[in-house]
Amino acid sequence: MPEHFDVLIVGAGLSGIDAAVRLQERCPDRSFAIVERRARIGGTWDLFRYPGIRSDSDVTTLGFPFRPWKGNQAITAGGDIREYILETARETGVMDKVRTGRTVTAAAWSSDEARWTVTLDGPDGPETMTCGFLYACTGYYNYDRAHVPDYPGADQFGGEIVVPQFWPEDLDWSGKRIVVIGSGATAVTLVPTLAETAQVTMLQRSPSYVVTLPSKDKWAGRLQRILPLRAAHRLTRWKNIGMSMMIYQMSRRRPQKMRSFFIENARKQLPEGFDVEKHFVPDYDPWDQRLCVVPQGDLFRAIRKGTADVVTERIDTFTETGIRLQDGRELPADIIVSATGLSVQILGGATLTVDGAPYSVAEHVSYKGAMLDGLPNAAMAFGYTNASWTLKCDQIARYVCRLLNHMKRKGHTVATPRVDPKAPRDPFVDLSSGYVKRASGVVPSQGRAAPWRVHQNYIRDVIEFRLKPVVDGAIDFRGQP
Repeated sequence: MPEHFDVLIVGAGLSGIDAAVRLQERCPDRSFAIVERRARIGGTWDLFRYPGIRSDSDVTTLGFPFRPWKGNQAITAGGDIREYILETARETGVMDKVRTGRTVTAAAWSSDEARWTVTLDGPDGPETMTCGFLYACTGYYNYDRAHVPDYPGADQFGGEIVVPQFWPEDLDWSGKRIVVIGSGATAVTLVPTLAETAQVTMLQRSPSYVVTLPSKDKWAGRLQRILPLRAAHRLTRWKNIGMSMMIYQMSRRRPQKMRSFFIENARKQLPEGFDVEKHFVPDYDPWDQRLCVVPQGDLFRAIRKGTADVVTERIDTFTETGIRLQDGRELPADIIVSATGLSVQILGGATLTVDGAPYSVAEHVSYKGAMLDGLPNAAMAFGYTNASWTLKCDQIARYVCRLLNHMKRKGHTVATPRVDPKAPRDPFVDLSSGYVKRASGVVPSQGRAAPWRVHQNYIRDVIEFRLKPVVDGAIDFRGQP
């Protein structure tokens, strides 16, 4: 017989470990396991190992609320985040619940049995598990495939073409000429790091907003010297939540003022005569796409030193020695890095069925950004696009525990969100980024009113997930099968 668990968590990154700890503390009588496709836990922070990989959110809010981040770092290295996840899993005991090397390929719900049957590719071949509740903490992108455009002439380039998601461990870039294609978070992270020992050009089709933040949080350091760690952590966390919410709300309500602020901030850090309008003035308002963060202005510093530059133009073709642009210029390169975005997928790409019928995530509506209409006993962790990922995932984990405890008290075995099929729908993610547009046929939609609305607001989610009653008329509860 397959192993059975009350809850099966899929994914052992930040959101998966957070979910496990919350289950352990709030639903101690529930059995659970965590299945992780990779050989190590850490999720994003184990996968991405390109030079300079770091958080683009402050680590106080990116980290777990129940385990304070020690030190006064604001932005920190990806390897440190992975170690923090590993230490948390060990200290809380949830590491013992992790099964690595197991990829969920399919999950089938049976109403007659009130359970999921989950098919996995394990280290010794196919495996099967069953669970009463399926909790997907798999992130939102494909670990096996990045978004790489079909570059004309790529086959004739004589150097090496690298994708950051699959960075070669043995790549030597010292003294090389490097072109990094892209203008998002990955590109602005890579360029200053590579420019420490190479000559780097960031080639972008259009600019992004690039914002300088301190690499250390002086406020956090002062508080940790005078207060217990948990109290200092809590105050710093709320300070950072408030700051990020203020910047986002100002960007939405007074976009021109914030646009000017971000552009002038960049102008002050760039060399005199640098064409700021061409290279750092986007054609969209702040937070129509995610802001790019550079700690201590390291990208601008590399440009000032002359080890990095920015070119804004479209590609005509790759050549044997580099890239020819549509304006006729040639960019020589020994290495070309395609930092052009992610390939989005939901629930780790697993195939879902409900009572034998295929279930397509893209055809359904998100309930509170945590569950899906018509999908019984299942939740997904999906973080904020305008703040730290873990902030929302922890809210969802708390809510899942509330839901499970309510079901147990009332004798319910099945909980299924049900949406009015005539209700209007909006895109799940309110950003104009390329990876979001490409995901329109993959991600669910959202409604225009609670509980079907996906909030990008921590305070509103505190109300939705922690204070509002579990029984709200949108979830169909069923008793014993």
